[in-house]
Amino acid sequence: MTVLRPGRLVGIDVARTVALLGMIATHVLEGRTATGELTTVQWLAGGRASALFAVLAGVSMALMSGGADPQHGRELGRTTLGLAARAVLVALLGLALGGLETGLAVILAYYGVLFLLGLPFLGLRAPALAALAAVWVVVAPIASHLLRPELPVRELGSPDLDRLSAPGPLLADLLLTGYYPAVPWLAYLLAGMALGRMDLRGWRVPLGLAASGLGLAVVATAVSRLCTSSLEVRDALMPLRVTTHDELLQVLAGSQHGTTPTGGPWQWLLVVSPHSATPFDLAQTIGSALVVIGLSLALVHVLPRPGRVALAVLAGAGAIPLTLYTLHLVMRTPEVWPAEEPDTFGWHVAVVLGVGAVFALLGRRGPLEAVVGWPSRALRRPTPQAQPR
Repeated sequence: MTVLRPGRLVGIDVARTVALLGMIATHVLEGRTATGELTTVQWLAGGRASALFAVLAGVSMALMSGGADPQHGRELGRTTLGLAARAVLVALLGLALGGLETGLAVILAYYGVLFLLGLPFLGLRAPALAALAAVWVVVAPIASHLLRPELPVRELGSPDLDRLSAPGPLLADLLLTGYYPAVPWLAYLLAGMALGRMDLRGWRVPLGLAASGLGLAVVATAVSRLCTSSLEVRDALMPLRVTTHDELLQVLAGSQHGTTPTGGPWQWLLVVSPHSATPFDLAQTIGSALVVIGLSLALVHVLPRPGRVALAVLAGAGAIPLTLYTLHLVMRTPEVWPAEEPDTFGWHVAVVLGVGAVFALLGRRGPLEAVVGWPSRALRRPTPQAQPR
């Protein structure tokens, strides 16, 4: 099997590799300097890497259900069942990994729920999906802001298998109150599905996506900063805690760990802050995801074939992200090499890229990708016809 498999968008694998390395960086490297300033890596990847993963999940769902020409009828039904089974398996894996002593917020249980929420939209085309994503960016954070005070108090730590004994609080965590709340994050999935329903070949459309994404990210950030520059807004957000707009922005540069403060004033919906799931945060991170995806696709297209082959091997990690994300989490446990120190970041990168390159050269699926993808493959197999008697 060749490295450049027919029909596979290597640029999507490149974007997934960027997302994977970004998440590893936020897990391993320090987020602040000794003086309290945000590090460059944290500024670039904090909140954006996981959002990029979610947008790419939407791209994958669209590609698996027909790409630019959505499936329909029985074919769409089989794909929907396969994706539902995949989502459940991914969520269960996430709950199992949540029991590891990593100190990290494991995304996979939320990711599985997000896949389930996206299933009703598989039959839609790009314009409808893009419009839904735009509406969801605004509506979902408002709904979350209103509903969260009525929900069970959020538990700290990643959801794990033990929490299946209390399904109500677990569901509230996965949908609205947790680190990667699936209801507002559906905006990422819908945006990605809209991309996957487009013809992403060539370089013009990808570069257009990158330019549009950059504009969206810049406008979202600028409007948010204009709103939060108001003394009234600043006092509502953090009374007596900050005295200037720069101080407020410094505080908001840190992660909100999934949501804005539950029961806080409505002005929190105006902020851009990593993992805050506000309208402006969702818009900005969707924009940054479009930049990475667009540039990755365009880069692959303009490279000569030897360059594309080399990039496909280098970005082999992006073809098996579930396996390598899991491996990274296991490597972050105290019992497993390397030690939990910032200078081990290079080892994490070397292992992830090295394993990805080996699987790319062998033309093999990752082991976990094979497991969660088995239901879809089984449903696609033709049913043997009965033999005449």
